[in-house]
Amino acid sequence: MTPTENLAVVAHAAGDLRVDRVVVPAPGADESLVEVAYGGICGSDLHYWQHGAAGESILRAPMLLGHEVVGTVVRQAADGSGPSAGTRVAVHPATPGPGDGSPYPADRPNLSPGCTYLGSAARFPHTEGAFARFVALPARMLRALPEGLDLRAAALVEPAAVAWHAVARAGSVAGKRVLVIGAGPIGSLIIAVAKRAGAAEIIATDMHDLPLRTAARLGATRTLVATDADGIAAVAADVVFESSGSPRGLASAFRGAARGGRVVMVGLLPVGEQPALIALAITRELELLGSFRFNDEIDEVLAALTDGSLFVDPVVTHEFDAADALEAFAVARDSAVSGKVLLRFVDAVEG
Repeated sequence: MTPTENLAVVAHAAGDLRVDRVVVPAPGADESLVEVAYGGICGSDLHYWQHGAAGESILRAPMLLGHEVVGTVVRQAADGSGPSAGTRVAVHPATPGPGDGSPYPADRPNLSPGCTYLGSAARFPHTEGAFARFVALPARMLRALPEGLDLRAAALVEPAAVAWHAVARAGSVAGKRVLVIGAGPIGSLIIAVAKRAGAAEIIATDMHDLPLRTAARLGATRTLVATDADGIAAVAADVVFESSGSPRGLASAFRGAARGGRVVMVGLLPVGEQPALIALAITRELELLGSFRFNDEIDEVLAALTDGSLFVDPVVTHEFDAADALEAFAVARDSAVSGKVLLRFVDAVEG
């Protein structure tokens, strides 16, 4: 029997994160009831907790966090859509939409102006997330896990899809020298995807030892401390991925790119105008590309994790029961001691 209440991780305001007891939702006709097994703490979750906002998305009411989740279908959608009960699933957290009608490429729904994301305060009422033991999710969001891929191994599917999209934005990296600025979870996953895609060299930078060690385990051929400006400038990479989300990281990306190189900007910079070495980008004829979330790359990631061609295990450094979410978030915000931190909901104490 499904309980009527369960634990959930809710951001109430800046600095106010709680493990609340919430009502298990009644699914709509096109929604499945999913028992969440694992949820990965993302940078946006940390921002809502610490600052009450993620970029321009301002928290205006308590919001259930979480969009990196995997679990098992408990009840199939009443309209018969989506996976059947008992199916282990990953979740694609986006809902594309026309919004104000602004034009966007039809083959890139991630850019649709009305796109919503689980656990996002971009609109009000907010789009509730999925950090709870039982959640009701649109059946179209669910992707059945292939045979041989367990839930724990699939917990990185969503952020790995972000990395996969970023590498795809760069075009072919086969045989090329790649520089990754920032070796946090997304940067580390970019390294793993770039290695799978045949990059000849992968150089990673970060401020801390742990992410640099993780980068090496995932396929980085060389690592540099982020403050080594001369070392970074000497890289002359064909393709640079900026995944630190900082103005200094973007400057390092420009300096580390070869003449005629390509810079893919993945890390989300703070809102507002930011300093940038535009003169250098002009004189080196650098190609600057944005990369935002992903589209259907999640399906390719699932296949690559299943066949073993994508190795991502070192990215996860910690796992906590959902009941200990406050401790988990404190660990996740310290990039010197953690990579990806998972919340475990299946064994969460219901009290």
